[in-house]
Amino acid sequence: MHNIAIDGPAGAGKSTIAKIAAKKLGFIYVDTGAMYRAMALYFIRNGISGSDEAAVSAACPGIDISIEYQGGEQVVLLNNENVNAFIRTEEVSMMTSDISKYAAVRSKLLDIQRSLARTKDVIMDGRDIGTCVLPDARTKIYLTASTSERAKRRHKEQTERGISCDIGQIERDIAARDEQDMNREIAPLRQAEDAVLLDSSSLSIDEAVDAVINIYKKGAMAVNERS
Repeated sequence: MHNIAIDGPAGAGKSTIAKIAAKKLGFIYVDTGAMYRAMALYFIRNGISGSDEAAVSAACPGIDISIEYQGGEQVVLLNNENVNAFIRTEEVSMMTSDISKYAAVRSKLLDIQRSLARTKDVIMDGRDIGTCVLPDARTKIYLTASTSERAKRRHKEQTERGISCDIGQIERDIAARDEQDMNREIAPLRQAEDAVLLDSSSLSIDEAVDAVINIYKKGAMAVNERS
């Protein structure tokens, strides 16, 4: 199987870019961040604090997360409920950062993610795909952008959804999440040694997609030449 692992900080455009690249390559797109967000939504709905590791861990067995495709769209199911419309708020973003550092949460989702990669050509994006989830992926990319650019993108995204938000607060939240993600004890956000760095600050979505596909094709050509 051919796997592409894309890691990077919040708001760098990983999901959007990976989704389009997957369609062009005929790969399955796996949004691991959405899976974590669905778990975060469960804890919010059930009044479980993201700082209470014991309560979070105890709740994990009662959570079922799965991904399906409906009408060509990837749908994240939380205990059989389509939660796509509820998992992109700032509250869910911050809860996701809190709970994704816990071993019980990570182990809950790891098996699902690896199983998909063993049976399909996938593009998977997240924080630790190339370093932990798919360390043997043929293509690894670390996709980033400046904090200010990521804040502009998130502000535009939220505004288009009709959600009132402050761009300054969004930028502060992104910086705080970067700090938390990079310094968590389990699977911190970092660039894998064999990952290609791709800064999308000044790239359009189409340009970033083309860059991802070119990185993959160059890697595939190199493998073929060695064989």
